[in-house]
Amino acid sequence: MVRDPAIVILGPSAVTTAERLAAALPGAEIHGQAARVTSAAVAFEQAPSHLGALFLEGRPIIGVCATGILIRALAPVLADKRAEPPVIAVAEDGSAVVPLLGGHKGANALARRIAEVFGVRAAVTTAGDLRFGLALDEPPEGWSLANPQDAKAFAASLLAGQAVRLDGCAKWLSDSGLPLEASGGLVLRVTEKAEQGSSERLVYHPRRLAVGVGCERGCSPEELEDLVHSALERHGLARQAVALVASLDLKEDEAAVESLAERLAVPARFFSVAELNAEAGRLANASDLVLAEVGCPGVAEGAALAAAGSEGALIVEKTKSSRATCAIALSPEPINPTGAGRPRGQLFVVGIGPGTEDWRSPEASGALRRASDWVGYGLYLDLAAGASSGATRHAFALGEEEARVRHALALAAEGRSVALVCSGDAGIYAMASLVYEVMDQGNLGAAERRVAVTVVPGISAFQAAAARAGAPIGHDFCAISLSDLLTPWEVIERRLRAAAEGDFVVALYNPRSRKRVDHLARALEILSGHRPPGTPVILATNLGRADERLHVAELSNFDPEEVDMLTVVMVGASQSRVLRLGDGKDRVYTPRGYAAKREGQS
Repeated sequence: MVRDPAIVILGPSAVTTAERLAAALPGAEIHGQAARVTSAAVAFEQAPSHLGALFLEGRPIIGVCATGILIRALAPVLADKRAEPPVIAVAEDGSAVVPLLGGHKGANALARRIAEVFGVRAAVTTAGDLRFGLALDEPPEGWSLANPQDAKAFAASLLAGQAVRLDGCAKWLSDSGLPLEASGGLVLRVTEKAEQGSSERLVYHPRRLAVGVGCERGCSPEELEDLVHSALERHGLARQAVALVASLDLKEDEAAVESLAERLAVPARFFSVAELNAEAGRLANASDLVLAEVGCPGVAEGAALAAAGSEGALIVEKTKSSRATCAIALSPEPINPTGAGRPRGQLFVVGIGPGTEDWRSPEASGALRRASDWVGYGLYLDLAAGASSGATRHAFALGEEEARVRHALALAAEGRSVALVCSGDAGIYAMASLVYEVMDQGNLGAAERRVAVTVVPGISAFQAAAARAGAPIGHDFCAISLSDLLTPWEVIERRLRAAAEGDFVVALYNPRSRKRVDHLARALEILSGHRPPGTPVILATNLGRADERLHVAELSNFDPEEVDMLTVVMVGASQSRVLRLGDGKDRVYTPRGYAAKREGQS
């Protein structure tokens, strides 16, 4: 699927050009360096890391900057040219447009669109593109080339002067600059049938096939895949002509349906009972048994027809295996999956780390950008605002954790892509466990329980604090929350004593609040009974943010009054030490035992 491009600018002088591009390219968004650009939809701190994250995410990049900046930023992440997204450099005044990467992945076509905006010529260097105005190995969205390995030799023959014949209907080919002749020796074949190509015959498949499927709960992926593949083969249909897999919404979380879509490299789309009932009059094999079981007279045929649209026709009637059914419908035009049914809802439980972009993973940034909706505590949504691509915000107050989860699941159940935003790591004192708890025990509706949940990890507060302070968790450690809102203090105290006796480095979360003023002091008292007075204690507040504060003290004179709810406290083990470096800075580390190993080797 073609992604919306990111227009990346580094300073205010590029804003006007970027805004012209954004207006001309629907879906494009402006990404600006936070310190220098205030009007961008997405802000970033460091250009190289941001550009690298966009590239790895597969996002088309339009850099309104010097080509050298893009080259140096992306050089470390270049790997497979067949998978790289388009990367285009545009001069700040729009006078030059240079496709740098992904020429046959849309960059040349996108560069031409950009050049039209500014009335200039794109610096396209690909020979076929220059001569004929298109890349034969880059068919447009909704089309696939069956034999891409032959495209280079085919193009060479074209450039040598051979004429070509178009066999079938494809406006993007007939309207091009290709030397089309009825008697051409080279052939461009357009068909949904499975056919062999060659260096003199390129076979293009318009994605006009909708594969409708149904299956029993727990059907094996192999059974459904074998059924569909045999149906395609039996009718001579090309797998590359399939646009989507379609089914009833009750099958959104069926592993076999998901696996089939992945194997065919197409999206899965789902329809409600009412939508499938609307196709009842067009079914070839209506079933009273299916009607009684799921509420509509046919799943496979109905889903295929619904996905193919009102002008589509059933070309493969329902065929069955022991636990699955499939049918295939043909649309007169390539099918746009985004307009057919709805996708399975996605909930990404995203750990954004301490808040700064540099400490946020590319996976987290990608999930935030792809999400249609963000749900979370207002402060966390603000911290991640730079990664927004126009998502709708749903802000909640502290203490409304379960309400956040239920709201996020309800949105995802509508087929949306939702990010539940968490500070630090999503699975450490955050929302991930509550999501699964609510899905397990929360009396949810069936649609909410079918949502696909992905937990996206982030840098936790104790990891960030440890990195800033040195290496205090180089040996065994644990984390304990001092909040007794959900866990009785007696349980917390028992865990503290166990950690103290076990000589763990201990990270103390939720150390203090207006109502819990003495919990930290009580925790330190317990730990002091098993630690020397000079044990280092790390106090870390707002790490990665403008008001970051880090302080190292000794356990015997540590003042709990310095701590608030935005602070994580780390108490060293008995072996933890403080090293003062030549620059006067203290670094805390916990030896793992290499000294004893060295002594044994001497």
